[in-house]
Amino acid sequence: MSGLESTFFHSDCAESLFQLKALAQGNTEGARIYASNSIRKKNEALNLLRLSSRIDAVASRVETAVSMRQVTGSMSSVVRGLDKAMQSMDLERISLVMDKFENQLVDVDEQTSYMETTMNSTTAQGMPQDQVDLLMQQVADENGIEIHQQLGGASLAGKVSDLPAEGTRSTVPLADQDEALAQRLRALRPAT
Repeated sequence: MSGLESTFFHSDCAESLFQLKALAQGNTEGARIYASNSIRKKNEALNLLRLSSRIDAVASRVETAVSMRQVTGSMSSVVRGLDKAMQSMDLERISLVMDKFENQLVDVDEQTSYMETTMNSTTAQGMPQDQVDLLMQQVADENGIEIHQQLGGASLAGKVSDLPAEGTRSTVPLADQDEALAQRLRALRPAT
């Protein structure tokens, strides 16, 4: 949560407390003012969160564009090398250039896949609503909160039970998974 979002969230909580005190004192007009302030602060925090999500998505798109630009430059140098090898008709050199070209194509595929995954995970608007509702329901159930009416009465019965239980996670240790992913990421990053 950014600083502004946090400020609005805390302001919303403070306004709610003021509203509670005003109601306890019988000051309904004051409570109404505090309630409207609380709603305004909450909406401002949500708008900032939406903006933050959009900025993250744009940053990811820019990163993708920069990466693709680097790949394009690399591919053009391989093509020039292939042209030179073809002119000399040196089969060994042609084979080496073709191997390099194939390796770079594999790297491009991996980078593209990684960027698409990153884009999909950072774009909050692209999330399927049923997954968002499911997560909200799960968090609410963990904290004993009833949100059925807030989700538009969507039936989530049976969906939460489809999630893996605490003890049935992957058999590969997380440290090994993290190390394997870190190695793949290092291999994809250009040496600078």
